[in-house]
Amino acid sequence: MFDVGCWMFPKFPMRLRSPLLAIIPALLFALIPLRAADLFPFVLPWDDSTPSVTNLSAWLDKPAGAAGFVLARDGHLFEGDKRFRIFGVNLAFGANFPNHVDAEKVAARMAKFGINCVRFHHMDTSTAPAGLLENDKKTFNAESLDRLDYFIAQLKKNGIYADLNLHVGLEYPGFQKWEGASNFFKGVDNFFPPMIDQQREYARKLLTHVNPYTGQAYTDESAVALIEINNENGLIMEWNNGTLDAMPDPFDKEFQRQWNEWLIRKYGDQTKLAAAWETGSEPLGGEMLKSAHAAWNFEQHGEAKATQEFATDSGTGCEVMRVHITQPGTEGWHVQAAQAGIAFAAGRTYSVTLLAKSDTPRKITINLSQSHEPWKVFASQDANLTSEWQEIHFSAPISDSEGKARLTISNLATAIGDVWFSAVSLRPGGIIALRDGEKLGATPFFRKKEIGTRTLTAQRDWNEFLVDTETNYWTGMQRFICDDLHAHSLVVGTATGFSPWIVQSKLDVVDAHSYWQHPHFPHKPWDPNDWTVKNISMAGAPDGGTLPTLAFRRVAGKPFIVTEYNSSAPNSYSSEAFLELCAVAGLQDWDGLFVFAYSHRTDDWDTKHITSFFDIDQHPTKMATSPAALALFMRGDIRPSDDGATVVVTPKDALESVRTKGSWVDARGYQVSMPPESIFLQGIAMQIGPMGAFHTFFKAPPSGIKQLQWDTTAHRMLISASRSAGVIGSVKAGEKIDLGPVQIVPGATQMNWATINATVMEGDNFEHAHKILITATGTAENTGMKWKDAEHNSVGSNWGTAPSVVEGINAKITLPAIKDAKAWALDERGQRKAEIPLSFANGRMEIDISSDQKTPWWEIATP
Repeated sequence: MFDVGCWMFPKFPMRLRSPLLAIIPALLFALIPLRAADLFPFVLPWDDSTPSVTNLSAWLDKPAGAAGFVLARDGHLFEGDKRFRIFGVNLAFGANFPNHVDAEKVAARMAKFGINCVRFHHMDTSTAPAGLLENDKKTFNAESLDRLDYFIAQLKKNGIYADLNLHVGLEYPGFQKWEGASNFFKGVDNFFPPMIDQQREYARKLLTHVNPYTGQAYTDESAVALIEINNENGLIMEWNNGTLDAMPDPFDKEFQRQWNEWLIRKYGDQTKLAAAWETGSEPLGGEMLKSAHAAWNFEQHGEAKATQEFATDSGTGCEVMRVHITQPGTEGWHVQAAQAGIAFAAGRTYSVTLLAKSDTPRKITINLSQSHEPWKVFASQDANLTSEWQEIHFSAPISDSEGKARLTISNLATAIGDVWFSAVSLRPGGIIALRDGEKLGATPFFRKKEIGTRTLTAQRDWNEFLVDTETNYWTGMQRFICDDLHAHSLVVGTATGFSPWIVQSKLDVVDAHSYWQHPHFPHKPWDPNDWTVKNISMAGAPDGGTLPTLAFRRVAGKPFIVTEYNSSAPNSYSSEAFLELCAVAGLQDWDGLFVFAYSHRTDDWDTKHITSFFDIDQHPTKMATSPAALALFMRGDIRPSDDGATVVVTPKDALESVRTKGSWVDARGYQVSMPPESIFLQGIAMQIGPMGAFHTFFKAPPSGIKQLQWDTTAHRMLISASRSAGVIGSVKAGEKIDLGPVQIVPGATQMNWATINATVMEGDNFEHAHKILITATGTAENTGMKWKDAEHNSVGSNWGTAPSVVEGINAKITLPAIKDAKAWALDERGQRKAEIPLSFANGRMEIDISSDQKTPWWEIATP
């Protein structure tokens, strides 16, 4: 290529040239600006359902459920006799209940964008009008229920199914939370009968209710594809989080009762229990920490400021370390105290004790970790401090030997104030069988902070009890929904990770959630002013970003869906999200994807700007890229991999993995060498079987152009399929990107980054296309949006105002010629607004898309 002033002229292969194109026209059509374009207003109307090349409503069979209930067969979802793939959205809070006029428009607009399922989420969290419940948290609000019924009827009419969530955020009336309890009584409601009864009563009222606009109870409504039991919830996860340790009565007594009944069923008498648990007991060993003040390394990071001093406490007479924080940090660990020079032996248990208090309530964290990169944490314990001295104690088995470890008292930089510590101790051992007074029928439930003090047999019994109890909850709720209420829809428990895959695989469908750069709140949860969203692209990330985390959760023989996914705003690269997700979902042969969320808002659809971290309905580039994304997955442009790798796990190993790795264990947790890049080459799944941990090594596809490439060197994803082609990620002005039948030469962009995609909308492939949609996006934001930092990681509460503005992308795209074709720049409704030139030579056509055309999408078609 060569430069002329501020213009760049790419060279093209000889087969693309003709004598005419080689002279003046070639110069005219190859001009690609080197300067990135300014942003321009672009708002997708909230109520648009007009016909256009961007209208995918014809992809939806209408009405939803016409072929009967969605079925699970051969490990996939089916709509009648054909495979059914979901591309859905979440609605949350008041957005679940649009008025009748808006419901008709929203449903039609969703259908235009190819959305074929709505996940009704957080209906139970708030009271009406932002929720389904009255103030008593038991009675359904008549207007909210009517709006829900009408909306579901409109969705059904437009070919859109429903996913009804049961428990999400209801704080069970009649019960008080305790300090350190989880939100919404998560975990507790898996075993506590009165809360399970409330869940069942809510399910009964909702599912047996007859929708007057369809004439069907939701139990008999074939347009209800899925029923979800309890969102992001699990007994094992919450126990591992330590939120159950301080449970008061009646929760404590009920949990202990169930634990002792389980032990009685297994052992029958005290002698057998004591004999089984005695093996492996070990008394406390010698002190491992040094008493010298100099042994403590006091750390300050970032802008955090604090001092450390040692003194004798007048009340206790003990030596005390006082930390005085004068300026908080952006992260809690920006002030911490540590002792290094510790050695851990694999398989041994270590016990930590200390006294601590603070001038105001705060949470601290005690870690046992590496004292070098990658700073692996072997064990961790949170403690909520008050102005009174309290003893903190926990014991933990260490899985790996480590000669350079440390104990850290961390999370001190969250707020100004004083924190005191005394009698800090680290000792090996401390493993017991039964404490004084413990016996069969009178053994307290095991707390997370003290599980390391129990022998291995006792720990395994406890883990098996947790798995059995949690499994009984999910399968019991499923039986209630299907057998007692006679619902015919498929039942989902909760997202794996929040509950172990070996538990969730017992239900109809396996689910997972993930977010790229979920907002982080360093001090106060969901503080609208104090948050960050790391502003980086996922495309071509060496670890695959969120995608391996999802792929390694699939269970063989079960439909796999992702009911929550997004790249959080205001990330400048977030228009990549659904293109990446849909491409991998196609290759992995998943069954459903749901964006979180379409909207959270009550009767507020026409904002004309990006409203929050998650809502996409008014996000211009996330919505504009959805037709290209849906083609990859829902239409099947990315074909499922011919090769697959299945991790086969014995029941014993699966159970043990939950004990050692918790509820988040996935296919990588079974001593399987499966690198992240394997998910871009072949399908991945887990299953229970007799063979033990095993996998087939992934095979690299033949050399040459592949339908999906995750390029960790160029930091981008490339698509080259028969009906879809594109680049998502880093681009250089003037480079030629060869995608088989399609070539793309991008111009300059603001971030050296873009998504540029060509999608055949009519025709079998690019060579026989009748209509093609071109989509190109860069950054998107709101008018007047103000970044708080140079890294563009936060805008605080300064989200800006309408209208939303987007970056125009310049590129030259060459494709197989369509006879007599013309090209148009499209407006916000996908309508043709201005014809733009096409050039033809040697069976090829070239289109120059330009920021001057002020659009993210274009159409090529015969008139």
